[in-house]
Amino acid sequence: MNHLKGIHHVTAITSSAEENYKFFTYTLGMRLVKKTVNQDDIQTYHLFFADDVGGAGTDMTFFDFPGTPKGTHGTNEIYKTGFRVPSDAALEYWVKRFDRLEVKHTGIQDQFGTKVLSFVDFDDQQYQLVSDENNKGIASGTPWQKGPIPLEYAITGLGPIHIRIAEFDYMKEVMEKVLLFKEIAQDGALHLFEVGEGGNGAQVIVEKNIILPRGRQGFGTVHHAAFRVEDRSVLDEWTSRMESFGFNTSGYVDRFFFESLYARVANGILFEFATDGPGFMGDEPYETLGEKLSLPPFLEPKREQIESYVRPIDTVRSTIEFIKE
Repeated sequence: MNHLKGIHHVTAITSSAEENYKFFTYTLGMRLVKKTVNQDDIQTYHLFFADDVGGAGTDMTFFDFPGTPKGTHGTNEIYKTGFRVPSDAALEYWVKRFDRLEVKHTGIQDQFGTKVLSFVDFDDQQYQLVSDENNKGIASGTPWQKGPIPLEYAITGLGPIHIRIAEFDYMKEVMEKVLLFKEIAQDGALHLFEVGEGGNGAQVIVEKNIILPRGRQGFGTVHHAAFRVEDRSVLDEWTSRMESFGFNTSGYVDRFFFESLYARVANGILFEFATDGPGFMGDEPYETLGEKLSLPPFLEPKREQIESYVRPIDTVRSTIEFIKE
């Protein structure tokens, strides 16, 4: 069986595509590599923020479903998304940056022997920066070269995702027996699992939590998390595997930028399996990634209709010279 390679992307829900774009571009210094729409709800923007070239394992994506209420955090949810930074010194930089920009954070803490910095955005979406100082395992991406963050401190990709679950024993079986992760550490209610080459880009933290009420999905919460597979043939292997364990799956889905499979693996937990390619530069040049509304070929005939649904958002950055600070 071909193991999962690590985290592919995390998709969350925002109250405002405009504010989301500003936060990720100007505060976090991640690159908008694709401005498109939800392929199942064409009235909804789908924004992809990633590394310099939109590499697999680096992107955090957002839906802005119209009229969605605010979500609440609790158990049975994908609670927090990790982002990788190069070093412990990078975290010191981010503390100062967050203080200056009035971003709420916890200060630097220790998590399984690694330095981390948790913070939230305007929707109370939960994130943490994770230091790669002593990391070994799957390689990270390339920071946005022309963004506002000095390259030695910039975000390079996705780090561990944090799941809260009431039925921990069941989730542990799913992680180990179905998804082929290994539990490598425990700290109280937190259990650290990794897959493939391991390291920050291939880890999931599962927290046993029977105290909090169940989380409710809405803006400010994660919709699903995706894991990397090499190509369509491996994706098909995982379809067969998930169905052999009795999971209902979406079956094969062609997202144009990658190919996918979805399965709800536990109460409140939706996982996707996604291919590394083709990627985000097939329909836009590197210099202007994310600046126009990009539509997959099957939606292109509906462009005029879609553009009447979604309000324009100015995402042109190729004409802006960011000062690294």
